[in-house]
Amino acid sequence: MKMIKEKVVDILVEELGVEPEEVVETANIQEDLGADSLAIVEVVMAFEDEFDIKIPEEDAACMITVKDIIQYLESKLG
Repeated sequence: MKMIKEKVVDILVEELGVEPEEVVETANIQEDLGADSLAIVEVVMAFEDEFDIKIPEEDAACMITVKDIIQYLESKLG
């Protein structure tokens, strides 16, 4: 679903202050995009607000790459 991917990229760009071209599916949120633990919490909250879902902490912990986030959201919103 392209819309989910576009929103994920927009949120990561806004929350992490990275360039859109840096937000590729293989990018590791912490290592490649520089998110610390506080930033990750803020990103998860932004996803919850944007997609109107609750993301349990254990699910958020499994979101390592941009692709992980997109697949998780697609599975929940499918």
